[in-house]
Amino acid sequence: MAELPELIILAGQMDRELQSKEFHKGELRQEKSLNLPVDEFIQKISGKNVFKVYNKGKWIFIQLSDDYHLLLNLGMGADVLYHKPGREPPEEYQCLFQFTDGSAFSCKFWWIGRAELLQDEELAQHKATKDIAISPLDAEFTTEHFRKLCGARSQIKNLILNQKKIGGIGNVYIHDILFRAKIHPQKVANTLETCKVDKLHGIIRENLKNATEIGGLAYEKDFYGQNNGFDRDYFLVAYKEGEPCPECGNTIEKIKTGSTSSYICPNCQEL
Repeated sequence: MAELPELIILAGQMDRELQSKEFHKGELRQEKSLNLPVDEFIQKISGKNVFKVYNKGKWIFIQLSDDYHLLLNLGMGADVLYHKPGREPPEEYQCLFQFTDGSAFSCKFWWIGRAELLQDEELAQHKATKDIAISPLDAEFTTEHFRKLCGARSQIKNLILNQKKIGGIGNVYIHDILFRAKIHPQKVANTLETCKVDKLHGIIRENLKNATEIGGLAYEKDFYGQNNGFDRDYFLVAYKEGEPCPECGNTIEKIKTGSTSSYICPNCQEL
């Protein structure tokens, strides 16, 4: 699943390519992934121009003329691909949006992706996005802000993955973040020492910035269909069950943490 680094990269590429383009027509093959009937969706988006593309948490927001937004959620993964004028789109997709200059972009959702067209006045009440918290890479995500979040009696992993607390982190980057901070994922947040909280804050930002600069996860395609970024070899403990810990040599374990699994070094991350 794409997380914050991949969404930042994708939104940035879409913003550069799509600004000022005018929607001409579209082909929407899976109505259940939409918030409007197909004909109404296409009729409403046709003629609108792209003003800006940005991400909020794990959603892509495309700001349009006439006070509208096109929202994309990649679900458990998706290929969102740009097609230059004259280039044929792939055979498989749920959504194809075409522009007046002949270019287009397609969305192939692997599972439970969404495309929603909303008036700006509807955004404040949009159930899926209205409560998404600020990104850990936003300027407002200060040490003081994170300290307040960690005042909760919640397991630290659950707190960090809660999109209403911190927007954009999922069950990919969290393993190495907690390993570097030497914190067990089931540690209760309000029992952490202030120095531990401050260190964790810095590691969250550092890991996500590095992932973004490297290009995100290698198995996630960008807007141009390229697989960049890092693969399994870049991880420290994530997805390396049974291998030695890079710090102490102890065996990395995979444990169940609620509805998710976690990769830890039981020696470096004592509960």
